[in-house]
Amino acid sequence: MKISALREMALEEMLQKKEELTEELFNLRFQASTGQIENPIKMRSVRRDIARIATLLRELEINQPADAKKIEETKSNESGQD
Repeated sequence: MKISALREMALEEMLQKKEELTEELFNLRFQASTGQIENPIKMRSVRRDIARIATLLRELEINQPADAKKIEETKSNESGQD
């Protein structure tokens, strides 16, 4: 999954997708341990997709307080100018 497609998702969609991928990774690991896995490379792509989503979630977490601070600074500057 491309990062650009993930960026277009809403927060709830990203969380749901991460949960689905985590479950899929669990199933793939189970298949690998029993020797029934058809495509072992799929585990790598699923792990990387989970990491991409986690990175985007962290970016959102970091940027949220900064945006809130900017809004508060703007409001305080506007009220101080009146």
